[in-house]
Amino acid sequence: MEWVQERLTDRDWQIVREVNRVRIASGEQLERLCFASVATGRSRTATRSRAVGRLVRWRVLAPIGRRIGGQERGSTAQVYALDTIGQRLLAGDQLAAGAPIRVRRPGPPGVRSLRHLLAVAELYTQLVEQARTTGLELVTFKAEPAAHWPDGKGGRLKPDAYAVLGKPGARDHWWIEVDLATESLPTVRAKLQTYLDFQRRGERDPGDVTPWVLVATSTECRRDAIRAMVRRLPEAAGLITIVTSGEAAQKMYLVLRE
Repeated sequence: MEWVQERLTDRDWQIVREVNRVRIASGEQLERLCFASVATGRSRTATRSRAVGRLVRWRVLAPIGRRIGGQERGSTAQVYALDTIGQRLLAGDQLAAGAPIRVRRPGPPGVRSLRHLLAVAELYTQLVEQARTTGLELVTFKAEPAAHWPDGKGGRLKPDAYAVLGKPGARDHWWIEVDLATESLPTVRAKLQTYLDFQRRGERDPGDVTPWVLVATSTECRRDAIRAMVRRLPEAAGLITIVTSGEAAQKMYLVLRE
């Protein structure tokens, strides 16, 4: 571990921390998150491949599976989590900084879990990209289980992610549900009702506010179905926003500008 630590670059550490933040990430997502300063095209992809390949050889990252269908080219995308050396390095770094040790140690995910984790990682990646282009700030992003929060009744709210966006003089807090149409609409309704109950009781999140709730759906059809369901919950007006995953990051920053 000491041998590896002496050889890690600042970008290597950034990769480690980003993977830990979202639990797993594809190579393409890591390229967009950590290699934006490299010229686009084959040069950026080659640079990312060399860096990630080296971290895999050093057991900092572990390839944990593949998903079919790259974002643009229909290619196969490799997926990565922290390997044993990466986990130990990050735990040591957090301990030295006096921060709570929060190292993700996901087991091998099934296909359904893999797609869901990648969808959360994709939303985070888009939020980072939007922050770069808008000049606004992604202050906080926590994926589950770090996003979970006491519900005030002895249980816990379990959003897929918690995000705080900021600009001078203002911050927006969001709980995020990434919906891949794997649950029935009544199940989604019951989940959203827990957020409405939280608001009705006047409970607060870590920022001492009641966050908005964003549901990011996999398709427009699913978006419209959940919107129709939410319209039958009058207390949801102004609290719950339903958009497709491709619209989510842009919508959150648009709300912040307003």
